[in-house]
Amino acid sequence: MSIGFETDERVADIARRTTEFVRDVVLPQEQACDGNVHDGPEPLRRRLQEAARAAGVFAPHVGVGWGGLGLDLCGQAVVFEAAGYSLLGPLALNCAAPDEGNTHLLEVVATEEQKERYLRPLAAGEVRSCFAMTEPAPGAGADPRALATTATRSGGGWRIDGRKWFISGADGAGFAICMARTSGVPGDAGGATMFLVDADNPGMKVVRNIDTLDQGLFGGHSEVVLDGCEVGEGAVLGEVDQGFTYAQVRLGPARMTHCMRWLGVARRAQDIALERAADRTAFGKPLAELGMVQQLLADSEIDIETSRAVLLRACWELDQGRPAAQHTSIAKTYVSEAVNRVVDRAVQVCGALGISGDAPLSRLYREVRPFRIYDGPSETHRWAIAKRAVRAARERRAAR
Repeated sequence: MSIGFETDERVADIARRTTEFVRDVVLPQEQACDGNVHDGPEPLRRRLQEAARAAGVFAPHVGVGWGGLGLDLCGQAVVFEAAGYSLLGPLALNCAAPDEGNTHLLEVVATEEQKERYLRPLAAGEVRSCFAMTEPAPGAGADPRALATTATRSGGGWRIDGRKWFISGADGAGFAICMARTSGVPGDAGGATMFLVDADNPGMKVVRNIDTLDQGLFGGHSEVVLDGCEVGEGAVLGEVDQGFTYAQVRLGPARMTHCMRWLGVARRAQDIALERAADRTAFGKPLAELGMVQQLLADSEIDIETSRAVLLRACWELDQGRPAAQHTSIAKTYVSEAVNRVVDRAVQVCGALGISGDAPLSRLYREVRPFRIYDGPSETHRWAIAKRAVRAARERRAAR
């Protein structure tokens, strides 16, 4: 097995232009709104995306046939990190969550009619979307099998009933991809189906926007109620009762693209710490010459480089079409925790400046902490990693 880390010229050029675009166009916009876009104005999103399109960096993850740049996951890793240097960079490139993951899911699973109706405008940035799976306790969360929202046959279609919680980007989304149980009971491993639900469906309502630690996701995080939500047979995404299987099509790559974007945040925090360490003098020396500061900076360099390595390994597995559950879990767990460590160290190096509003570190700190929960908390991934490792060990022993 040979894994290459070379970046081809086309990807390198897109990454270079993304870096310049984020520095010259996006960062000033982030600073102007202090990175708070949970209720961000729609004209800001459209302005940024038009600028990204003009710079030739729009929709790097979308297939060429749908107006994107058609990069594979290894190529996306390089470009998304460059975009993630600003909290608004992924939004500008139209590769922010949840739209990026939904775009991939629709490309793989949707019918041609569904692609024209939902994928094409989403890929072009004409609409936003959300993925409605998570529910209030005791419903689906880290354990999706607890799914309690139901979909029952109704005339020529389906009636969906349930309550969704922490649905990112729901406020202002043009449509939702909604997970509902079509067979079995909460706790069963199967029986889920995905439905495409238009935002103007009278049976689906955003009932509140949740106040959260992070502030950088356009549209925020909402609670959504589905009450007698009627949809036609054509709203079924994929096959009935196969929703959990299709969720893996979305979630594996989406975990990696989260890692890519937040790795850009970590690199920005480290750059701020390096500049501060080089410029600030204490005890008669620049901070960069003090051993304990050097350790903080070195450990962050190690975390960033290691994160890239485990991320690229997982992306390579996915690009090769290999089973990648173990490597995506390892990458998601390691990178989410490493990013937190890097930003935390940057705050420490910068001292009072780090926790002030004069530097963006407190803003970045708020954004990265939830990463250890999103797309599966670290504890859930560790449980799964251990289970797979033990199973593989037993299989090796049985084969001897």
